[in-house]
Amino acid sequence: MTGGLTLKKLARQIGIAMLLAAMVISPFPSIYAAPVQTAKGNVQGGSEGWNGVEQILQDNSGYSERTLYSEYLNKHENASSPHEEIVIEAGNYSSAAGMTPLIEENYEGMSGKSLRTGEEGRVSWEIHVPEGGLYHLSVQYYPVEGKSTDIQRSLLIDGQLPYFEAAFLKFPRVWGNRYEEVKVDNQGNDIRPQQIETPLWRSMTVQDTDGKYSKPYQFYLSAGHHEITLISQREPMMIRELKFYQEPEALPYEEALAAWQAQGAAPAVKQRIELQAENASHKSSPTLYPLTDRSSPTVYPYSPSVVKMNTIGGNNWRLSGQWISWRIEVPEDGLYHIGMNAKQNFVRGTYSARKLQIDGITPFQEVEEIKFKYKDSWRLEVLGGEEPYLFYLTKGTHELSLEVNLQSMAPLIHEVEQSLLNINALYRKILMITSSSPDAFRDYQLDKKIPGLKESLETERERLDQVILGLTSMAGQRGDQEALLLTMRDQLEDMLDRPDKIPRQLTSLKTNAGGLGTWMLKAREQPLQLDALYILSPDEKFPDSGSTWAAKAVHELSTFISSFFIDYNKIGDVTAHKDARSITVWMGAGRDQANTLKAMIDELFTPESGIQVNVELVPMHTLLQATLAGQGPDIAMGVSNDIPVNYAMRNAVKDLAQFSDFEQVAQRFRDSAMLPYQYEQGVYALPEQQTFSMLFYRKDIMEELKLTVPQTWDEVYSMLSVLSKGHMQFGLPLTLQPQYAGQNIPPNPVYGSLLFQNGGEFYRHGGAESDLDSKIGIEAFKTWTEFYSDYKLDKEFDFANRFRTGEMPIGIADYTMYNQLSVFAPEINGLWEFTTIPGVLGDDGVIHRDTPASGTGLIMLKGIRDDEAGWEFMKWWTSEEIQTRFGREMEGLMGAAARYPTANMAALKQLPWPIQDYRSLSAQLDFVRGVPEVPGGYFTGRHLVNAFYQAVNENTPAREAIMDYVEYIQDEIALKRKEFGLSDSRDR
Repeated sequence: MTGGLTLKKLARQIGIAMLLAAMVISPFPSIYAAPVQTAKGNVQGGSEGWNGVEQILQDNSGYSERTLYSEYLNKHENASSPHEEIVIEAGNYSSAAGMTPLIEENYEGMSGKSLRTGEEGRVSWEIHVPEGGLYHLSVQYYPVEGKSTDIQRSLLIDGQLPYFEAAFLKFPRVWGNRYEEVKVDNQGNDIRPQQIETPLWRSMTVQDTDGKYSKPYQFYLSAGHHEITLISQREPMMIRELKFYQEPEALPYEEALAAWQAQGAAPAVKQRIELQAENASHKSSPTLYPLTDRSSPTVYPYSPSVVKMNTIGGNNWRLSGQWISWRIEVPEDGLYHIGMNAKQNFVRGTYSARKLQIDGITPFQEVEEIKFKYKDSWRLEVLGGEEPYLFYLTKGTHELSLEVNLQSMAPLIHEVEQSLLNINALYRKILMITSSSPDAFRDYQLDKKIPGLKESLETERERLDQVILGLTSMAGQRGDQEALLLTMRDQLEDMLDRPDKIPRQLTSLKTNAGGLGTWMLKAREQPLQLDALYILSPDEKFPDSGSTWAAKAVHELSTFISSFFIDYNKIGDVTAHKDARSITVWMGAGRDQANTLKAMIDELFTPESGIQVNVELVPMHTLLQATLAGQGPDIAMGVSNDIPVNYAMRNAVKDLAQFSDFEQVAQRFRDSAMLPYQYEQGVYALPEQQTFSMLFYRKDIMEELKLTVPQTWDEVYSMLSVLSKGHMQFGLPLTLQPQYAGQNIPPNPVYGSLLFQNGGEFYRHGGAESDLDSKIGIEAFKTWTEFYSDYKLDKEFDFANRFRTGEMPIGIADYTMYNQLSVFAPEINGLWEFTTIPGVLGDDGVIHRDTPASGTGLIMLKGIRDDEAGWEFMKWWTSEEIQTRFGREMEGLMGAAARYPTANMAALKQLPWPIQDYRSLSAQLDFVRGVPEVPGGYFTGRHLVNAFYQAVNENTPAREAIMDYVEYIQDEIALKRKEFGLSDSRDR
């Protein structure tokens, strides 16, 4: 494969010549180019296969011409809304492919035939529609066991996607507390209840879950026969029936009350029902666990010093569609008032909204959007205010639920999203003419070269004006919600007035467009915290939720005094008996992760093993100092890859290979994950996390540019010329800088990929010498640096932001970037994908996509007294069951942004990845390589960076730069080998 670099160099020279010729012929070239042909064996992020979302959209006019739901409704605005109900018995399916549906009789108490569908494949039904029109769709489903994330399906009508959003329909699972009673640790603190699935049959009307549309989705069905298809994208589910119908509109309050009174309803007498909100019966998300609040003595149960699980919701209960329900026992029929002790100190200048339902039905229109305005303390919210609403409840058990509802905000969010997409598209058009660094003295005549520029600016300015007016009308005054919108609106106004000055505003345009994205994220968030709910007969009085100044003073004083006696580093139970088997574990992650780990230890590890574990939250860069001072832990978690071997050289960590069952445990991980922890004949850590590079790309922009995803580096060079014509860029991972003194810098992953793909290695002679001065090492370095010297790729950039705007529509990044993009850029959900990185086509006909891995590990310090206890904990923590559970709990706790990059191979497969995305990860994992850690190896990454900057910034020939700095690496390796009594490379 070494010849690949020579071919690449020739391809680069040809590509540069073609690019220069194109720029001479046309200073403003067309962005369109002939498609780049891909090599065989392509794996494009799950696009292979008939059931992928990407394939569905490509079959339905692609991404650049996709039909949005708002456009679909406009197209069918004159259609009727028939009151016919079309019920589809799921068991009577007509065809299936890619799965084997199973029919179950009377499943979980549901009479009739139910259909179990898998996490991939498709199933179809034939229906007859007597009257054409717009219909809602409800699905009666049961969330069978899967990977503990929302179920996702795509819906086709007659083999076609009706609109873009129909490719991403979500059905939530149902969650509850594992135990009815809250457990307490030996410090008196309540332990956060573990959330487990409590599945039940639900009928859900298909709707938007991103907050863009307040009403359920509608589907147009013409009269006659149709085929309805559901395509599995994530998680299995049991389906009883599908129903096309009209969702009934709730009556106004006065009409609903009159109807109840006409049925003989009268006010209840002397009835009082109080519910502690944290004791919810069901929730739509595992993030909706009980919380502790010590801000006020009014919450119950209350303590100024120890943790009490006394509230629910907060910032975790903020996303559209999330709901919490409570089971209530009503002693007698009658009309009741409803109130709640609530706190909404999260959203200033507007309100947080909830929809109330009783037994799945909204009682009347006024409670479709209950508004909780901002206040910095707890308060009693009585529904209806000074003239409370009356709710009719019959004797018996009822379910009361509150759901995050963006009814008033949804149209505004949708408008801002459309504006953001249009402004980003306009930004790219300007960029294609001016580049990202326009000439300040040149008139680019943008109004002539971009057709409809003025009209586009006017449209977006007016759109934002309407949104600002809508926000002001909702809040009754101007607030900080409008600030970002006003800034963007004013800039559009300025661009309209002075179009010749537009190139000078590109940077601020990009920044303000990012501000719109931030506004969208914030506007979708509707947090609310609840302490208690009250259902009272009209003759009863609600409790006073306020507290006196004296009570507040006592509370503040008690909290202050308690702070002197609490060790905030210790998590959960602390070993009290000296004779008990115990170990101390240091964890360098966040408090949420530490709390989750400790809860799992107390529930699963200690009862089974009899070993107490003291978990302490400590920054890992203090480990060295603590170890030298003899104050270190027994086990350290989350240490970087360089730590185990460097500690092993100094006899500071245990050799794990000494344990009899080590080989069995090591089989949980790939060899690439174990390699950095091997030194001489020992192994000094177990892998926790393993990360590696993936290729991220914007599907809509790649389609617009008529580019296919590059499979080899030769195809990357061809693609770069097309991107350069549009002043777009290909993103390569940043050259890392240390975050604190002494932190190790791993070798750049792009250089590592080029080295490995061409048959090179970082070290030779068993780690006794650096191999970067070999022919392959030097050629790989030249190839890497020429991306920046010849193609002028940016050395430093914010990939997530540039990817979001489309300025950098393709790039290589750590696969955990997936988590950030899923949350950070909601407006491009469904428009991007990740796949395997480009590689080198070898003589064997296979594209070699090798890439180095990085990660964290788990070490046992030499000073541990009970190494068998430490080993039991390390085995338990890295097991498939525990890693899977921890990963799912963290995602449930913090959302998709916290998806856990476990190194356990089996556990990674069990985490809630969409099936197509997991296939891409799995394909890249086959090429992941470990980088060995050797004495003095910390100089490798550091001097690779130095050589890079010397070659790129100072125009030093690449060969000279790398050869100069390899000498430093060789000297350091030789010095350290001598220091630790290892044989010199010349002795080998």
